Amino acid sequence: MLTCDAYLTPRTLEDAFAAMGEHAGQYRLVAGATDILPWAREGRAGDVHVPVLIDLTRIPDLHERRVESGRVRLGAATPIQRFLDDEMLVTALPCMPRCAVWFADDQIRESATIGGNLVNASPAADGMPPLIAHDAAVELASRRKGKVERRTVSLADFVTGPSRTLITADEIMVAIECDALPGYGGSFEKVGHRRSLVISTVCLATLVKLDARKRRIEDVRLAIAGIGPVPRRLSDVESFLRGGEMTAERIERAAEMPVNLVQSRTRQAYRREVVRGFVIRGLVNAAARAGADLNHITPELEASYA
Repeated sequence: MLTCDAYLTPRTLEDAFAAMGEHAGQYRLVAGATDILPWAREGRAGDVHVPVLIDLTRIPDLHERRVESGRVRLGAATPIQRFLDDEMLVTALPCMPRCAVWFADDQIRESATIGGNLVNASPAADGMPPLIAHDAAVELASRRKGKVERRTVSLADFVTGPSRTLITADEIMVAIECDALPGYGGSFEKVGHRRSLVISTVCLATLVKLDARKRRIEDVRLAIAGIGPVPRRLSDVESFLRGGEMTAERIERAAEMPVNLVQSRTRQAYRREVVRGFVIRGLVNAAARAGADLNHITPELEASYA
């Protein structure tokens, strides 16, 4: 059982920092709290007691959502469900609806927040690859010498290892900013150990922008999680594909490139096969959503990603 002496719900950042200062060394921040019981149970036996839980979801600044000048700004307490029902986000972030629909069920998506997903820093966090592919950065705030200070860190650099990030003990993640990519086709491929409420073994985000003829790749972005200690962008694959046509041979060559990046301690052969299949399927699905005519894709290629 998880217990606490106090459950605080500050309404401003100043109130949150005040609570953190008052209960230094005794609190845990939550924003959605959908992972708090798994966290408490992991590697532990018996009951877990946290003196103070500080819930950040009542702070309006952490619910901001806007698209301006080609960038999206998301408050860190934005529920995962908003990537499915907010048309502004659906248009600007083509990967995120495909990611969100895989994310547990409706009830959990209404509680789970995008900031919580990132701060937990799971090696296979679903929200990481889509946002890394969108060139995301996170905004971190702290109160020092009576003044709120903010800094920005690239999401690709933010996670340093399993459950490890660059956030310091006195900081709160307040927002995520990333590229708005309307007109791109998006795909999110995911596999795990079960069919429902699945935790990723491997997940891949793919974004594709095509030329006017819908045959040549003007831009492509891929990011993957679950194959090593941190999510990563597949920059070499992107460089290989960018500017080329959507041919079966080119896609198959691209799919082989990241196979040897698998560093996981378990099921390496399986993950390598998954990576290859996901790159093929991700590119095909994203290109189709960008308007590509895929009649030239061979039946052999279709079979390899089915």
